Amino acid sequence: MIFNLKGTEYIELIKLLKLLHFAESGGHAKIMVGDGEVKLNGEVEYRKRAKLRPGDEVETSGKKISIEA
Repeated sequence: MIFNLKGTEYIELIKLLKLLHFAESGGHAKIMVGDGEVKLNGEVEYRKRAKLRPGDEVETSGKKISIEA
């Protein structure tokens, strides 16, 4: 899956999870990250507000999301 950043330099991790419906709410997204269910560039990411930029790859629920400009 590809996510295109439009008009912004980055998107926060929890906002991406919510926007793409991997999380039901912001609170659910925070729990997913806190529980280690999300990887950023191949490593478990615990920073809920990690800034995702073009070239980053997020993996959760068995799906990969590539961030592009």
